[in-house]
Amino acid sequence: RNCDWSSDVCSSDLERMLFALSLAGNAFKKVYYDPSLDRQTAVFIPAEDIVVPYGATSLENAERVTHKMRKTKNEVKRLQVAGLYRDVDLGEPMRMLDEVDKAKHKDAGLSAITDNRFLLLEMHVDIDLPGYEDMDGIALPYVVTIEKQTSTVLAIRRNWYSDDPLKIKRQHFVHYGFIPGFGFYYFGLIHLIGGHAKASTSLLRQL
Repeated sequence: RNCDWSSDVCSSDLERMLFALSLAGNAFKKVYYDPSLDRQTAVFIPAEDIVVPYGATSLENAERVTHKMRKTKNEVKRLQVAGLYRDVDLGEPMRMLDEVDKAKHKDAGLSAITDNRFLLLEMHVDIDLPGYEDMDGIALPYVVTIEKQTSTVLAIRRNWYSDDPLKIKRQHFVHYGFIPGFGFYYFGLIHLIGGHAKASTSLLRQL
């Protein structure tokens, strides 16, 4: 049931990732089991949808990795029926676009200010929950999913193998980088070019 990379869907996803990687310098893949598809899947995630704490040097040592997910009401309902999320009423989705989304829409020639999808924050984080005192108060890895508009907790799941005595965090994300930078993020072509106005002026003068 693995993805056939010769298919149109997978090829398109790969092309988007390679384009984003060279332009922005960073791209992510998330590998996980999707209960709505009943199989393992790997999806491309743009850099602006992955949030890590300031000072993190890699995904492995980051105390928190947050994936910003956008899902329709029907997609959320399917995952609730599949048992991945709690069966709670989230109301109607009405999400105001943030500055990053507005900038992306503007570059694409769109003028939308709202999004009719839920914004879910899936946080891969180390927290100390009651009931696991065998680790002497040490924070353990969990995956906590909340709906941002209502701050409703949809799921809290352990993020280590049940037979692992050390309870080491499982990695679901793969970070691809273009040109090494000074911290967590890599440099892309847009960073090397610099400001669009200056680059355009320079090219016009050379022509």
